[in-house]
Amino acid sequence: MLHYAVVFLVIALIAAVLGFGGLAGAAVGIAKILFYVFLVLFVLSLIFGRRRA
Repeated sequence: MLHYAVVFLVIALIAAVLGFGGLAGAAVGIAKILFYVFLVLFVLSLIFGRRRA
């Protein structure tokens, strides 16, 4: 999932350089959502992983 966040961030940067405002905004939004979902899942896996050990 982190891979998809990075891919959308790269797409957003390329679109911003080329001047595609709407596409860049959409890609940034998707990258932010995927990054926060990944971050929450990572923290939850750390918490629950320590409980089982």
